[in-house]
Amino acid sequence: MTYGTTFAAWRDNTPGWPAYTRHAFVQGLGDGTLPHAAFLHYLKQDYVFLIHFSRAWALAITKADTVAEMRLAAATVNGLINEEIALHIKTCATIGIDEAALFATQERQENLAYTRYVLDAGHSGDLLDLLAALAPCVMGYGEIGNHLATARTSNTYAEWINTYASADYQQVCHDVGMLIDGAIARRIGDNPTASPRWASLQARFAMATQLEVGFWNMGLDP
Repeated sequence: MTYGTTFAAWRDNTPGWPAYTRHAFVQGLGDGTLPHAAFLHYLKQDYVFLIHFSRAWALAITKADTVAEMRLAAATVNGLINEEIALHIKTCATIGIDEAALFATQERQENLAYTRYVLDAGHSGDLLDLLAALAPCVMGYGEIGNHLATARTSNTYAEWINTYASADYQQVCHDVGMLIDGAIARRIGDNPTASPRWASLQARFAMATQLEVGFWNMGLDP
């Protein structure tokens, strides 16, 4: 399943993309060598991240021009709150960390930098700025899930891997990719790379990708 032409162009012109999708943290998920303490630390920080990420997608509703854009952004908010966050709550509950404790997690600097960057992109820019900052997380996890579903050599983190390799999540990536392609065509035309805006959108995507690398680095340092 493809994630759209705009995403593919942004990804292929971001040299740091492999550092994100093939990070040591990701490799540890696949071969089971990631320390459990590091995984739980990541989950707690990612719970906080997903709260802000949900707010950013809610902001996308206000930035949308069409009902179709609003509908997809709203569906993404629902998936984040009722599926991804729920997975974090369930996983942490098995070792005695309840949702109140998750909500009280002290936000790490790397987390704060990433989430506030995305929110600022939405507040200071338009829907395209926001989508360029959101895309690395959505599609990156889709690529990681797809890769680890076949490359993993351990079942230790199978539930996490299966979540992002699932048909449901892959459909989310496809739908978001189509949203981005449509938003690009609607706002800057059918030849977007010729637009003066293209370079700034590419730069937003690349910065968000770098912040994802920082998030993985943080995950390895509980």
